[in-house]
Amino acid sequence: MTDADPVRLYRTVRLIRRFEERAIALVRSGHVVGGIHPYLGQEGIAAGVCAALRADDVVAGTHRGHGHVLAKGADPARMMAELCGRVTGLNAGRGGSMHAADFAVGVLGANAIVGASGAIVTGAVWARRRRGDDIVGVSFFGDGAVNEGMLLEAFNLAALWRVPVLFVCENNGYATTMPVAGAVAGSIPGRAAAFGIPAAVVDGQDPEAVRDAASAAVDRMRAGGGPELIEARTYRFDAHHTFEHAVRLDYRPPDEVARGRSRDPVDIQGARLPAAVRADVDAEVEEVLTRAVEFALASAEPDPADALAHLYASGLTARTGGG
Repeated sequence: MTDADPVRLYRTVRLIRRFEERAIALVRSGHVVGGIHPYLGQEGIAAGVCAALRADDVVAGTHRGHGHVLAKGADPARMMAELCGRVTGLNAGRGGSMHAADFAVGVLGANAIVGASGAIVTGAVWARRRRGDDIVGVSFFGDGAVNEGMLLEAFNLAALWRVPVLFVCENNGYATTMPVAGAVAGSIPGRAAAFGIPAAVVDGQDPEAVRDAASAAVDRMRAGGGPELIEARTYRFDAHHTFEHAVRLDYRPPDEVARGRSRDPVDIQGARLPAAVRADVDAEVEEVLTRAVEFALASAEPDPADALAHLYASGLTARTGGG
């Protein structure tokens, strides 16, 4: 199978869905401290975009970034351990849900700063291109980021220097609880057009539609084109953050949520597979994630004595404060 294979694409969306559901269960049991921002409903975007990439291409995501990390190829067990704050995590338990990174598979990191991925990826790809590498990069961000100066500055530099970055806006309709219509003047593709960046709008609930749009953009960029933007229209099925499970914020009408959930990327892609094949993939994913949870919970927690380690790339150990 290739990354574009319908079965592989289904496996990715199913893996992300069940990973998030397992992670929510670990939040409720107290093993994941502080909660997470679930990616439920948006799985088709990460899966479709990353299916268009090579192993050496780079991505950076958002605070809702588990799907981006998994779709690019990170180990689910080490990702689960990272959420649980264990030393076997992708970042030794120091990144957690919102800062997980895996340079080995081209994940420059999830990021809690809204819009930060644009600047990070633009700089990383520009540097690698100057070295002669023909990589491309992907910056994932939400609709809430499109008014952030940092992202617009990244648009400007990527267009000016013709850096091959695919800017992917995951428009789920809300920036936390703010509807996009109340926050974004004009349009999201219009933001790109202002910088001369080609833009497309795609159905973010259809993994194959996302993959096809991303593949076309990546091919153009790798051949020497500059940046492009995709607005993937999607819907967040769960809470903005798991704290909503306790406080029960009321900002999305029930009928809207029901309409949004009626177009499930897992079911849309799953319907393209024979039932027996889908069942086999589902069973394999469950086995992978059962082992991932067991691995995470069996792993050691960090030693408080090492709290100041890893602050410097040189390995210099920080001095503890005086009394």
